[in-house]
Amino acid sequence: MSSTNSPEAVKKLLENMQGDLRALSLECKKKFPPVKEAAESGIIKVKTIAARNTEILADIIEQPALVQANSNRRSVSTLKPCAKDAYMLFQDLCQLVNADAPYWLVGMTEMTRTFGLELLESVLNDFPQVFLQHQEFSFLLKERVCPLVIKLFSPNIKFRQGSNTSSSPAPVEKPYFPICMRLLRVVSVLIKQFYSLLVTECEIFLSLLVKFLDADKPQWLRAVAVESIHRLCVQPQLLRSFCQSYDMKQHSTKVFRDIVNALGSFIQSLFLVPPTGNPATANQAGNNNAGGTVSAPANPGMLGIGGGVTLLPAFEYRGTWIPILTITVQGSAKATYLEMLDKVEPPTIPEGYAMSVAFHCLLDLVRGITSMIEGELGETEMECQTSSEAASSTTQSSEQQELQSTADEMDKEIVNRAVWEEMVNACWCGLLAALSLLLDASTDEAATENILKAELTMAALCGRLGLVTSRDAFITAICKGSLPPHYALTVLNTTTAATLSNKSYSIQGQSVMMISPSSESHQQVVAVGQPLAVQPQGTVMLTSKNIQCMRTLLNLAHCHGAVLGTSWQLVLATLQHLVWILGLKPSSGGALKPGRAVEGPSTVLTTAVMTDLPVISNILSRLFESSQYLDDVSLHHLINALCSLSVEAMDMAYGNNKEPSLFAVAKLLETGLVNMHRIEILWRPLTGHLLEVCQHPNSRMREWGAEALTSLIKAGLTFNHDPPLSQNQRLQLLLLNPLKEMSNINHPDIRLKQLECVLQILQSQGDSLGPGWPLVLGVMGAIRNDQGESLIRTAFQCLQLVVTDFLPTMPCTCLQIVVDVAGSFGLHNQELNISLTSIGLLWNISDYFFQRGEIIEKELNKEEAAQQKQAEEKGVVLNRPFHPAPPFDCLWLCLYAKLGELCVDPRPAVRKSAGQTLFSTIGAHGTLLQHSTWHTVIWKVLFHLLDRVRESSTTADKEKIESGGGNILIHHSRDTAEKQWAETWVLTLAGVARIFNTRRYLLQPLGDFSRAWDVLLDHIQSAALSKNNEVSLAALKSFQEILQIVSPVRDSDKPETPPAVNVPVSVLLGSISGPGLSRPFVRTDSIGERLGRYSSSEPPVVTDELEDLNLWWAAWNTWYRIGSESTKPPITFDKLTFIPSQPFLTALIQIYPALYQHIKTGFNMDDLQKLGVILHSAVSVPISSDASPFILPSYTEAVLTSLQEAVLTALDVLQKAICVGPENMQIMYPAIFDQLLAFVEFSCKPPQYGQLETKHIANAKYNQIQLFAPAEWVALNYVPFAERSLEVVVDLYQKTACHKAVVNEKVLQNIIKTLRVPLSLKYSCPSESTWKLAVSSLLKVLSIGLPVARQHASSGKFDSMWPELANTFEDFLFTKSIPPDNLSIQEFQRNESIDVEVVQLISTEILPYANFIPKEFVGQIMTMLNKGSIHSQSSSFTEAEIDIRLREEFSKMCFETLLQFSFSNKVTTPQEGYISRMALSVLLKRSQDVLHRYIEDERLSGKCPLPRQQVTEIIFVLKAVSTLIDSLKKTQPENVDGNTWAQVIALYPTLVECITCSSSEVCSALKEALVPFKDFMQPPASKVQNGES
Repeated sequence: MSSTNSPEAVKKLLENMQGDLRALSLECKKKFPPVKEAAESGIIKVKTIAARNTEILADIIEQPALVQANSNRRSVSTLKPCAKDAYMLFQDLCQLVNADAPYWLVGMTEMTRTFGLELLESVLNDFPQVFLQHQEFSFLLKERVCPLVIKLFSPNIKFRQGSNTSSSPAPVEKPYFPICMRLLRVVSVLIKQFYSLLVTECEIFLSLLVKFLDADKPQWLRAVAVESIHRLCVQPQLLRSFCQSYDMKQHSTKVFRDIVNALGSFIQSLFLVPPTGNPATANQAGNNNAGGTVSAPANPGMLGIGGGVTLLPAFEYRGTWIPILTITVQGSAKATYLEMLDKVEPPTIPEGYAMSVAFHCLLDLVRGITSMIEGELGETEMECQTSSEAASSTTQSSEQQELQSTADEMDKEIVNRAVWEEMVNACWCGLLAALSLLLDASTDEAATENILKAELTMAALCGRLGLVTSRDAFITAICKGSLPPHYALTVLNTTTAATLSNKSYSIQGQSVMMISPSSESHQQVVAVGQPLAVQPQGTVMLTSKNIQCMRTLLNLAHCHGAVLGTSWQLVLATLQHLVWILGLKPSSGGALKPGRAVEGPSTVLTTAVMTDLPVISNILSRLFESSQYLDDVSLHHLINALCSLSVEAMDMAYGNNKEPSLFAVAKLLETGLVNMHRIEILWRPLTGHLLEVCQHPNSRMREWGAEALTSLIKAGLTFNHDPPLSQNQRLQLLLLNPLKEMSNINHPDIRLKQLECVLQILQSQGDSLGPGWPLVLGVMGAIRNDQGESLIRTAFQCLQLVVTDFLPTMPCTCLQIVVDVAGSFGLHNQELNISLTSIGLLWNISDYFFQRGEIIEKELNKEEAAQQKQAEEKGVVLNRPFHPAPPFDCLWLCLYAKLGELCVDPRPAVRKSAGQTLFSTIGAHGTLLQHSTWHTVIWKVLFHLLDRVRESSTTADKEKIESGGGNILIHHSRDTAEKQWAETWVLTLAGVARIFNTRRYLLQPLGDFSRAWDVLLDHIQSAALSKNNEVSLAALKSFQEILQIVSPVRDSDKPETPPAVNVPVSVLLGSISGPGLSRPFVRTDSIGERLGRYSSSEPPVVTDELEDLNLWWAAWNTWYRIGSESTKPPITFDKLTFIPSQPFLTALIQIYPALYQHIKTGFNMDDLQKLGVILHSAVSVPISSDASPFILPSYTEAVLTSLQEAVLTALDVLQKAICVGPENMQIMYPAIFDQLLAFVEFSCKPPQYGQLETKHIANAKYNQIQLFAPAEWVALNYVPFAERSLEVVVDLYQKTACHKAVVNEKVLQNIIKTLRVPLSLKYSCPSESTWKLAVSSLLKVLSIGLPVARQHASSGKFDSMWPELANTFEDFLFTKSIPPDNLSIQEFQRNESIDVEVVQLISTEILPYANFIPKEFVGQIMTMLNKGSIHSQSSSFTEAEIDIRLREEFSKMCFETLLQFSFSNKVTTPQEGYISRMALSVLLKRSQDVLHRYIEDERLSGKCPLPRQQVTEIIFVLKAVSTLIDSLKKTQPENVDGNTWAQVIALYPTLVECITCSSSEVCSALKEALVPFKDFMQPPASKVQNGES
């Protein structure tokens, strides 16, 4: 109804009324005559009254009566005339409506009540100012109008629909529609215009309105009541007044709350109570009414979703279907039934009309309240801001005033806030119950949208006002709407109790959250999926409404995230479940993308929702992106919610490997990424939680935890922070810390992610890690051996990258960590290649240290100084490894120590590589170390390593290793652990020895060099004595290396000094040169030579020489111990007995000459004794028959083995030293002779090696045919050695025969005695060359020795030699050994000529000096010659002698010598003459016998020839006879005994008798024998007998 108060409007109103009444009259003409009559009378009344009223009202308006307030309200005397009339007229109008007599309009008896009420309403509506400004009129309102309205309402209040009238004592008046409707219109005007005047009365009216909504009131009454309430709901300020006037007052009706609750109950009751009257007609009416709107709806989007059929928008609940009618534009209350002024009977209310109005009431109520409160809130906030800004800029004087106004504002805000909170608290329960129910029942998208919008705005408002319970309740409702019915979600169920605690708003105690499963449900199912539960039971369906709710939820979170606080938990839990059901899976960066469900029946999505999914996914991402605009507190709420969601997901994923929900983790990542600019405030809770996720047993969960964590770390490091990370180390360490924490997690997949992250960080940020390096390196170093190959490989890749690219960029203090980490990879035994490569990395690192030594040193020293200072301040001792070496040296020492650890790794390849690297590094870069540090290198690194290697080698397993992993075959020299360790020992010892050799100039000035030397010698000794050929031989090589040290050239261009380092020479080398010497001198071998170099003016500095001497003697003692231990024969022998090899022994003996050069000044007899024992033992050691072909020449070649050569060289060196040495050294000659002679004896009697049975080499040869025959021990061929020794003896004797010691110690006798053995064996010697050499040697020695012996004849020093010599001659010339069968005539003659030489020696060197020679000796010689001359004439020929060749030349020589001395004039003693005479007579007698026997045998034999030997013998005798005669002739006649001649001549007849022999050989010999007899044929001397013949 128009609210203007102009006369035109009034006029128009009256015309309209008349028109309406006429229309009514026409319409009711036939059907309802009484109505027609009433209408007509109404027209007349209107016409008559209209004329008067218009004048009066206009009059009042034209002259507004400005009446002063009067204490007496009833008095109207103060009013002006027109005003008075108006007052009286209005008073009468009230009287007439109340059916009382009027006071002023005398004569009017009655007025139709409907008409009266209409008039009342129009007056109140058109002229509210009159009533508000004039107390008299106000008084009328209170005293007349209100009581009247209340009275007229009474039938409606008392009436109960369906109650039995007969039972009640007084019949209840039925409510009458026209009156009731008009009353409500009046009430609406009263409340709207005069609420401020009629507070109490309005309370009554509002309570009545609420009552009219009860279910037991008639439908039309409820409809108009709802329309009236709707008019109130669109006036938020009015609602605010209600709240302030009633709800906020104590002991007052909570009117505002009741209105909202009544609307809620009303809506609920509509679903429960079916409408009265025939549902069919109602339906029809609804359709008629709504017919126009369905086809062309006022609001776009009112059509439901349907396949071609246009469905009516409607609510449906438990089978009750209520259409939604389009009744009004949003925000205005256009009533339908309140305007039916022409209807008398109650109209038929179309189905759904009341519901639609109530629905709009709720929406407008929410819209009004929220926009009003938010508007006021906004203003307040603006004011606060401006006032605070103003306060900051005001001057001192006006400050007081400002403060005052601010205080006022504060009070006002407190009051306002109380009102806002009360309004929300009053209405939220009812609103929520009603909206939840409607949301459940709604089948129309637009209606659903409106409901959700209302819930959303309420939730946001509650959030802004900080009303947590109500906020959570609304959010819960939206959440529940998003999920399928009965969906078990604990977060929501727990809060529901609080939300709907007020039971009266749930429908009869039923939960309002149920959608009927009836087939009529118009909700289209758009998705089917798995519920997110530990044991998913079947599938759940999502309808389009669920999706709609979900979008609202997203919208809420997106736009109002800042006020959600703890409700984030609800929102995110719901979104998580929805995302799960829709099958969205996280992708990189945390965004969710549609993916296939992994388990169970796959998610089924309709095309409608498929197109929606990317949008939803997008909104979800935007929601978390917008978290960057949240304040810190809200952000923490969000993070906490995500964390607790994640904890639930983790709990759910325990104990199974099903796909877990990754929503929370993905969104934590997304939130972290967009909040990088303030990452510090959320980093700890965020990463702390993700680290827990990383430890989860479910692999997928873990994987995402790690993915999120590593992505955040990488993003954090690459983000452009302000200030940058390089200036904010604390932040950088904070960001890297979780990476380190991941090392405590044992799952390999997580560690792999961690390492991949490290790799990426290195590739992108490696240059700027700075103080983060220890953390990053720690991550690599934390990989343990048992963590699988791929992990170790990835970590190692990182390390390789660090070493190749980043060493220069990291702080020098981290270099030690790099060394440790590289070393730890070397010790990993998963992958050999990694271990080997890591050793290579250590070498690269050492190179880097070397190249940038100065820079590193400076930086480390600076750091050290800082730490030292800190330590002093704290009063603690600075503790670091290898303290107190300088820090740069410590770095080197750490490197050496790491390599040292690797040198004792269980794997041989690693040990080898590490050993080579260690020694190369020390060799190449050792010069950088401070001098004092070498002490540590020697003792802590090198000797420590040697100890460990020695220990491991000696305890290593001897079991055979079949193959080296895979199909690799192992060489037999490495097929046991022991053999593999042997290689390591060799390498280590050689390396240490080399360092001692090349760096001696550095090591010697250290205080304890001699102790170190002793330790090294001890190591060499234990290695040399180890029962392993390889080790023992290598030990000797090392021994050789350290002994060949001539003091290094003290010169700046020393080869070991790397050219890169410019160190002043004096520092390194202490260059010394004697005055007058232009060049630096070289330390030489003997003190004498050394001292000769100094000029006499300067006293010699001998200290280091003496110290040197001690070192050499220590070396000699070690050598002696090695020699004596290694060559000592074992007590028992079995298969496993260790016998030293030839190369070992050779090397051992070869060391001696070099060593001797240094110790010769103090070398005495004892030492010589020791040497002799070792030489003898060494030569005696046999060799294995397996090795013999390689060591020995073939048997026939007379060559020495290298060992034998070495032994002789050793003696040679010694002998030469004695030769040039002082007198007192010559006493050593005899000992050397003894030693050599012992070796000579080997020719006939090879030495024994303990109890070992050795085969002779010739016998061992056949073994080589049987390839795998067990190794036998073979004695060497000692003949060449013995012969060479003999030659040495002869040479030496030739030089030393006259030395006193040689004479005194009976050396000659010993030589003869030694030679007697081979000479007596002669043909039985192992080698024929032996006795020949022995003879020639004897001859040479005698030629020198005999003159010496004669010289010393008187002293008796040679007395014992003569018999020995005689026996030797005897044994040799008349040997018992038989010549071999195959001896040729030429050989025999050559051998005979040797015998002849011996006889010649006797004739030239011995017999001429018989007077200086003992008589017995000469006698023995004579006997021997005699024997020689008749050697063959043994009286009986045995079989054995048949084949003996006759030594004609020898016999001849013996004869001649005998004869020469027999007939010489010099016979001084009768004894000599006797010897020769006796010898001759024996000789002749024997000849006679032989001739006689021959003649006999010849005669007897007849034609048969005589045996060969007999013929030979006779020939020899014939030859001997001729020789004898020749000799006798040559001799001086006086020397020949007459008897001898007689014997010779007596042979003649016998010779003549032989002439008859048949053998031509005998004849020719006979001829030669007869010829000499011509000299005896002289004419006989004439005997004159009686003077006659």
